[in-house]
Amino acid sequence: MAAGILGDTDTVYPLSLRLAGRLAVVVGGGPVAVRRVAGLRTADADVLVVAPELSPSLADLAARGLISARQRSYQITDLEGAWLVLACTSRAEVNEAVAADADMMRLWCVRADDGGASAAWVPAVGRAGGATVAVNADRNPRRAAALRDACMAAVEAMPRDESAQDGAAGRPQAGGPGWVSIVGGGPGDPGLITVAGLERLRSADVVVTDRLAPLGLLAGLPPDVEVIDAAKVPAGPGMRQENINRLLVEHARAGRSVVRLKGGDPFVFGRGREEADACQAAGVPCDVVPGVTSAVSVPAAAGIPVTHRGLSQGFTVVTGHAGSDDARSTVDWAALAASRTTLVLLMAVEHAAGIAEALIAAGMPAETPAACVADGWSGQQRVVTAALADLAPAMKEADISNPAVLIIGETARYAERSNR
Repeated sequence: MAAGILGDTDTVYPLSLRLAGRLAVVVGGGPVAVRRVAGLRTADADVLVVAPELSPSLADLAARGLISARQRSYQITDLEGAWLVLACTSRAEVNEAVAADADMMRLWCVRADDGGASAAWVPAVGRAGGATVAVNADRNPRRAAALRDACMAAVEAMPRDESAQDGAAGRPQAGGPGWVSIVGGGPGDPGLITVAGLERLRSADVVVTDRLAPLGLLAGLPPDVEVIDAAKVPAGPGMRQENINRLLVEHARAGRSVVRLKGGDPFVFGRGREEADACQAAGVPCDVVPGVTSAVSVPAAAGIPVTHRGLSQGFTVVTGHAGSDDARSTVDWAALAASRTTLVLLMAVEHAAGIAEALIAAGMPAETPAACVADGWSGQQRVVTAALADLAPAMKEADISNPAVLIIGETARYAERSNR
């Protein structure tokens, strides 16, 4: 879907361009050029940037071979073979020359500095649910952006059976065979799901949800969407993994759009790969949408960076669902104690005392800073801080339970005591 909203005095022909594999030339190397290059790369264009100086971002893209660059002044020969030209310099005379050369060569040229003298405009663009909204508003960029956002809201509110699904990553179109998307919902705050994850959720007929998924997202689903609670409660009831796999396959084979909604990232202790394998073995189309992992985001909710210059040059994420003396544990606690990096422990509340003992026995100082963040990114978030040797007792006194993330290392000093 494309929409053009035009001023009364303008006569233009709205058009969407397929630029994949076609040359687009950007003249200029500053901030405007960065924005234009970003859009062209999204369209898979072959991008050539011409400028005496390149911004750091453009220089990096060129160094990695993701765009081509000619670091010199513009020449008319730079337009040879181009399908589209964008004049983005800060010098009006250069932009005017580029536009004149493009016009002579019958190339469409966008002038960033003078919309009235430009043969083409770049609209305000938004994408959602398989639709592209492009808005021009009489060369008023703020009004165009506001109108685009209003159009996007209308697209997102459109009933699912009236809107084609996102065709990215080979996903089927509406009305076709079923599919499964394994979606990471982030650490719990509904606002932290990715745009791609939210689009999948809005296209779903069936949502199979986890206990740690952002359940607030379910409230906005249409009433005809089937929600299946597949929560696994530690040491409590829960749906077996093989039954979850079977549900995903059965609903997809019945022609339904299925979202497996998980907390955090589905590939970080989330069994996402197991579910993707089950779909693949059954011949069911399946994709994976990454999520914001709690291993990094929950410490951040309490002000704790997992790395920090001068304090920690790395971090290790490990599961603590099995104690340090449990035969099921394959974690080398002695190696972690000697690593001098931040340790992030998930599902470790029950075994926090034993893990601390193992680390201290392996040489980690008992006074190492440590923190526990429970129910991160929620209104119930709580933060407990203590030296490593005292963390488990402090957690017990505070009656901490899962979900919680433990952080051990110098960066834990940054923990903010106040609750959210």
